[in-house]
Amino acid sequence: MPGSRHMILGHIFSGFCSKMNRTKQMETEEEALETPLKRCLTTFDITLLGVGHMVGAGIYVLTGTVAKDQAGPGIIISFLLAGMTSMLAALCYAEFGTRVPKAGSAYIYTYVSIGEFWAFIIGWNIILEHMIGAASVARAWSGYVDSLLGNWIANFTMTHVGELHEELLGKYPDFVAFSVCIFYASLLGLGVKGSAMVNSVFTIINLGVIGLIIVLGLYYADINNWFGPRGFLPYGIHGVVAGAATCFYAFVGFDSIATSGEEARDPTFSIPLATILSMTLVCFGYILVSAALTLMVPFYEINPTAALPEAFSSLDLPWAKYIVSLGALCGMTTTLLGSLFSLPRCMYAMAQDGLLFSFLGRVNETTQVPLINLAVSGLFSAIIALVFDLEKLVEFMSIGTLLAYTIVSASVIILRYRPRFTPLLTREDSSLSDIGATTSPSGVIEYDIGPAGRLKQSGWSRWMLEPIVGRCEPGAAVSASVFVFTCFSGALCIHLHFWEHSSWWSTLSVGFIIAGLIGCLIVIESHEQNSSGLRFKVPFVPYVPALSILCNVELMTNLNQLTWLRFIIWMTIGLMVYFLYGIHHSKENDTSNTYSVLLTSNEAGKFRWGSIQQRPNIGSKSLSTDNLVH
Repeated sequence: MPGSRHMILGHIFSGFCSKMNRTKQMETEEEALETPLKRCLTTFDITLLGVGHMVGAGIYVLTGTVAKDQAGPGIIISFLLAGMTSMLAALCYAEFGTRVPKAGSAYIYTYVSIGEFWAFIIGWNIILEHMIGAASVARAWSGYVDSLLGNWIANFTMTHVGELHEELLGKYPDFVAFSVCIFYASLLGLGVKGSAMVNSVFTIINLGVIGLIIVLGLYYADINNWFGPRGFLPYGIHGVVAGAATCFYAFVGFDSIATSGEEARDPTFSIPLATILSMTLVCFGYILVSAALTLMVPFYEINPTAALPEAFSSLDLPWAKYIVSLGALCGMTTTLLGSLFSLPRCMYAMAQDGLLFSFLGRVNETTQVPLINLAVSGLFSAIIALVFDLEKLVEFMSIGTLLAYTIVSASVIILRYRPRFTPLLTREDSSLSDIGATTSPSGVIEYDIGPAGRLKQSGWSRWMLEPIVGRCEPGAAVSASVFVFTCFSGALCIHLHFWEHSSWWSTLSVGFIIAGLIGCLIVIESHEQNSSGLRFKVPFVPYVPALSILCNVELMTNLNQLTWLRFIIWMTIGLMVYFLYGIHHSKENDTSNTYSVLLTSNEAGKFRWGSIQQRPNIGSKSLSTDNLVH
């Protein structure tokens, strides 16, 4: 009897783990492009959506806060570090946008590559990211208007309503921020094309104002503000890195581009191009604006609430103050629109897969917008904006975003070396031959599995690695190396951040960790890649995604302990949703659900994740279309 109980428990836990690790089966070209949402967005629309989402509260509020309290004039280095880190992640998103033109951003990418459990974790954090993003921008929008009115709104509210005396909450309930969230959520409910036009107009106005800020700021620049008594780095290198972790908030909007994949006319072209263009433009914009600000005014005299308008007021340019205020309101409006645009679509993607409640997967037939999701997300964002403080919101948002970027970067490496994954055929000139597949006269699809995921036939490292990983299933050694690399990255960053570095054992442990990181990269590089048919590819894989993982983990270690505590609480709620609902209602429970990334035989289910069965003396694999499994 004890043996039977152990067998039963083992079977239950084995089935539970297999459900958590199951990956979403990809679709054919026609199924991938079919959607209840409206495909109407051009590359121009999507680029301005990304720019508008990133250039808002960050450039008008965050620059003043970071420059005064964290980095001083070194804020330009902080923005450069944050921008480079974000660009590494953006390249990974761009490749996935080519592979998977669906709504859901990092959630759907993780579901395809790593598994359902991690996909839910990422999706749950994306919901948090955009909800807090919308709330924080609404709070910044309200604070900006209040500063222009001489704090009349704050004084009136505290006098007639009262103050909030909890440490984690704002000083007073912000009814203006609440109303702003509700209003713009209602505007987005009118349809995606109309809201995209509004976003484009506001973004173009904002870019014009930013250009004016840069020109005037550099014209009135005083180099002594950089090299005065307190120097260029008054808070040291640590302040620059801490500022970079905060500045990272300014770039999180680029994943709204990936979220629009299901509403883009040509997603495999528009998503990568829009991602790279918007990231490059925004990064240069942030660096130049922060340089102009710290050259105009000494960093210790900056007003963090309305840094740019007050800077121009100190230069006796009152007209510039009002133009900058107009740009600030336009910029924060587009950022708010971007967050409220992305949030319901992520909820829609998770509900479509059965991981969230089914009513969240409904799309209005008239507007072709998930209106229920929009109402829910708008209301919750408004409530958060009503009671929480801006600074706490910004810190809380960064951690989920960095985790998502880390896993997406890891997923790019995994899929490049996994032989079982093939990109979707979304081009008009695509054919089965593009991915090494042919169709026989009897209707059987034959696919050449190729060398992907196996050790390279030549190379100095092959003779060293053959005894260790030569017998691993294709892609398994790479997946394990990516996991170990991520863990070692965390260990290195934590060690450098919290431990003393003078002792011999500290130096030895750092050397061991670095050797482990290099070893993981050697193992990955020694395998063959599978990048056939991709319209956009991340360059220098695995090095660029690996560097992205390391940078994201480093920024996460610079977040404070309260932020991690709030993150754990949010994740606890999410895990309850997943294990009580999502794991049981997942669409992947339906084994008859047929997609075709790579077609395998009925025996494929006997093999572990990342494997392909070899047949002796056969160069291609004959597979019946009746056996479509992942």
